[in-house]
Amino acid sequence: MKYLVLLRHGQSQWNLENRFTGWADVPLTEKGESEARYAGRLLKERGFCFGAAHTSYLRRAIKTLWLALEEMELMFIPVQPTWRLNEKHYGTLQGLNKAETAAKYGDEQVKLWRRGFGVAPPALDPSDARHPSHDAKYNDLDAALIPSTESLSDTIQRIMPYWDANILPSMKKHDHVIVTAHGNSLRGIVRHLKNLTNEQILEFNIPTGVPYVFEFDDNLTLLKDYFLLDEDELQRRQAEVASQGKASK
Repeated sequence: MKYLVLLRHGQSQWNLENRFTGWADVPLTEKGESEARYAGRLLKERGFCFGAAHTSYLRRAIKTLWLALEEMELMFIPVQPTWRLNEKHYGTLQGLNKAETAAKYGDEQVKLWRRGFGVAPPALDPSDARHPSHDAKYNDLDAALIPSTESLSDTIQRIMPYWDANILPSMKKHDHVIVTAHGNSLRGIVRHLKNLTNEQILEFNIPTGVPYVFEFDDNLTLLKDYFLLDEDELQRRQAEVASQGKASK
């Protein structure tokens, strides 16, 4: 048996403030750190012992992984960070409050910007200080690869080369692999693994700090997937994620 665990980072400061975050490098809240530690304890209790880990370049994902691995006493395992696992880039929406944006443009438009498979938010001008080309983390990255905005389709297109070249070989080598990343980058992986339609992935929500387990046979054929969370609580947490992009009533 092979196991892949997808872990969305714990609550970040901009999750708390209900802001579009994207590639902005915001920290975890105290609650987010607690979520990460709890995820690690839960995974240890369930017998997971990861041989390799993958994460994005963004500190909310990196610290979530660190805290989870610390709880599991696995801080020695190899960790591969990559920009390809970064969150979807939200263009000019980055930093804006989601509910306020929905009040201005409508719930459906914001839902498409947040979740739509082929719909990207308005692009960020490269001269804008928020543009990732001004961040030292991406100094060695070809300028043509640095996004100014992304749809989910764009996000998946940048993830899949890393999936094929790095995550899949990790899964062949190790029985347990963990990927700590973001709501949309993980939704891209989920769409690939479960062969979901554009409409199905639009409605798929991943709560912060909850391990999402995929079980495979030794030939890496997917057998089943499940969150390590009580079903009622999972539905409540997923509904919270879905409601973030709606105008306040």
